[in-house]
Amino acid sequence: MPENTRSTAARRGDRLLREHVHDPYKTRLKLTEPTTCPDCGAVYRKGRWCWEEAPPDADAVRCQACHRIHDRYPAGEVTLGGAFLAGHATEIMAIIRKQDALEKAEHPLHRVMDIEEADGAIRVTTTDIHTPRRIGEAVAGAFDGNLEFHYDEESYFIRVRWTRDD
Repeated sequence: MPENTRSTAARRGDRLLREHVHDPYKTRLKLTEPTTCPDCGAVYRKGRWCWEEAPPDADAVRCQACHRIHDRYPAGEVTLGGAFLAGHATEIMAIIRKQDALEKAEHPLHRVMDIEEADGAIRVTTTDIHTPRRIGEAVAGAFDGNLEFHYDEESYFIRVRWTRDD
């Protein structure tokens, strides 16, 4: 068979790439437009969720972020710790809130789910894998310290850890 008439699959052979990331909350089918999330009010339009006024005739479907919040199933976690944290918790909490607001304004599905303070540490859970990185980098940019990332690609999860002991 001439090269230009072979199918894509035949040309590709065994090089078929498989999806490594598995996000059980990702919408697999396109939603009817417009659709609104009854929990947060985000609107699905032009293939993506955005912050805008929902038309009265919009369908109602819970967005992925609200679904994760409802199920208490985060996609990301930031743990902030070390002796430095005790004297700067107020400033660090302000950074966390600012990064959450900036990310959420741009991407409605990227949100902080919960913030827990216990045993001299702050633990932040999120609905996505981008917000934890943004928070960790912002805290490290402001206060230095040790910043570590661990991605679990197969389960769509990131764990970010920031510490500073001085």
